[in-house]
Amino acid sequence: MRKFVVTIAFASLSFVSFGQIVSLNSNETAKLKSAIKNDTETQKLYQGFEKSALIYLEDQPNPIDTIRTEGLLKGNPKKVKTQQALADMNKMFTLALAYRITGDQKYLNKCVEFLSAWAKNNKPNGDPIDDTNLDPAVEAYDLIKTDIPATAKKEIEKWLSETAWAEINSKRMKPGRGTAINNWNAHRLKEVGEIGYALNNQELVKWAIDNLKSHININLYADGTSLDFKERDAMHYHIYDLEPMLKLAIMIDRANSTNFYTYESPKESSIKKSVEWLIPYIKGEKQHEEYVNTKVKFDRDRAKNNEPGFAPGSMFKPGLALPVLRLSVYFDPTQKDLLQKVSGGQHNWQNVLEELKHKQ
Repeated sequence: MRKFVVTIAFASLSFVSFGQIVSLNSNETAKLKSAIKNDTETQKLYQGFEKSALIYLEDQPNPIDTIRTEGLLKGNPKKVKTQQALADMNKMFTLALAYRITGDQKYLNKCVEFLSAWAKNNKPNGDPIDDTNLDPAVEAYDLIKTDIPATAKKEIEKWLSETAWAEINSKRMKPGRGTAINNWNAHRLKEVGEIGYALNNQELVKWAIDNLKSHININLYADGTSLDFKERDAMHYHIYDLEPMLKLAIMIDRANSTNFYTYESPKESSIKKSVEWLIPYIKGEKQHEEYVNTKVKFDRDRAKNNEPGFAPGSMFKPGLALPVLRLSVYFDPTQKDLLQKVSGGQHNWQNVLEELKHKQ
């Protein structure tokens, strides 16, 4: 039974097909095919992608019953086992995209095999830090959903839906818990919204949008800082909080809804302000020593475990902000030069796919 009660009668809402909001849509896929055919640089990058796709055709799914990464130190056997299983995520996405590019049934069949194996074996536990790893699987489903055989599609959709509802109904979501308002919640909202758009489920999408508004109001501050930065004293966690919010904001914008990049909460906080607060640190105009005053024991435990970047006093490195820059440039093209500078002008397959989603 669902514990979440919807206060609006969704029966009264007109049905809207979201299409490919999470992944590349038909027009974007067509542009990608054209670039592969006509652009020398894209052709070279595609050759590497195609090579990987062919290799994955020979691989077997390695699903894990419960994803375990959150709260575990590097080297923990449960974390290692999970990381090995999560190699399937990129394989699924690669196979799905290869099918969309080539139309070759062998890629579709193999992707469905991977998705079905995870749908049968993986049990959602409502932990957003674990579930955020499922992004490539959701994107893979979104790419091929119109061509998945009915029985397999029903099973995969059930798994994704249960994952979203486990997040909504999780004890970690209860009022008064830090995990209901910190970076955990940002990842929770992104995962629920992503699955909602992939499944064309307006109920999940509405929940994600409504709660994104409250998250921006509670988690982000008018001066651009965030709850996570203040708790962890680390740009790392400010970025880790903004990244899922930006991903969700892009999906919402692609669905022709509210621009949540510039949206301001009643407290005058916004994703835009929190991204712009980072810019001087990315440019090197300001410096920050990470984790010096963190309030979280796990940060100190990772430092003791000699995990790179977690030692108190480690200087923030601008490259850590690349995940935010790659996403925020969707809303603010003026950041392209900074993105180029921080990335060293590197152009890879991921860049090609991201740029296809940029506003023209």
